Amino acid sequence: MKKSLFLFALGLVTIMPAQAQWTHYDTQTAISGVFGAINHSIESAERKKQMEIRAKEKLEYEQSFKDAMQSAKDYEGGEYWEDALAKYEEAARLNCNYDYTDQQQISRKITELYVKAGRTEEGPSILNNDKVTLADYSKYRYVREDPVYVNKKNTNTKIVRVACSDTETRLEMEIVGGGVNGGWNVKGKAYIKGNKGGKKELVGVENITMAPATVKIPWPGQKLRFALIFEPLPEEAKEFDFIEPSTSWQFKDIKCK
Repeated sequence: MKKSLFLFALGLVTIMPAQAQWTHYDTQTAISGVFGAINHSIESAERKKQMEIRAKEKLEYEQSFKDAMQSAKDYEGGEYWEDALAKYEEAARLNCNYDYTDQQQISRKITELYVKAGRTEEGPSILNNDKVTLADYSKYRYVREDPVYVNKKNTNTKIVRVACSDTETRLEMEIVGGGVNGGWNVKGKAYIKGNKGGKKELVGVENITMAPATVKIPWPGQKLRFALIFEPLPEEAKEFDFIEPSTSWQFKDIKCK
């Protein structure tokens, strides 16, 4: 197929100069179109080949996935938490590659087993989510769960709580992991801006790191909760924006009164 297309293009290049009614532009356009068709054909063939390889691999590893899942369930039934965790993670790696079942179910099980295995301190930051909700909220003049706001860009991050005091503005947020070992951080140039005052700088974080360091969300579907601490907004402020420049974190009109 590729050889036939190439010979046709070569013949077209040879014949066209003899056709007086063709302009230089016509010739170049026709040649470009033919070679474009050749490239498209090659790309389509390569994509088809990759799909065939992937389908073959999926079938090849399906039994390994099933065996890992069964072993994980057996270990879990016997309360061998560490072994069960290792097998669920083995199954998760295969599932992320070949999509045998709902990954979120496996991710939830892995998170649960980190706790049962007693690895909460050494485990990923997703296990420290509860620590983010231990603030003394009595010191804030305004606290709201699931505040109203406008999300200006598509993102898998949401604001779950906002709290304002005379000393700080606290944003609690939640990310849902979309890939394997996704790294997350916050840039120091992130800021909030109230409708009754200028920009307020970021002064602290909880359960997340400042760039360039990252925290990891190991598996798709797992959640990381973290807090960002900013300078205080004026008491009369009714709403504010949270912006991290050049990212999808563009939250507008967050209600704070």
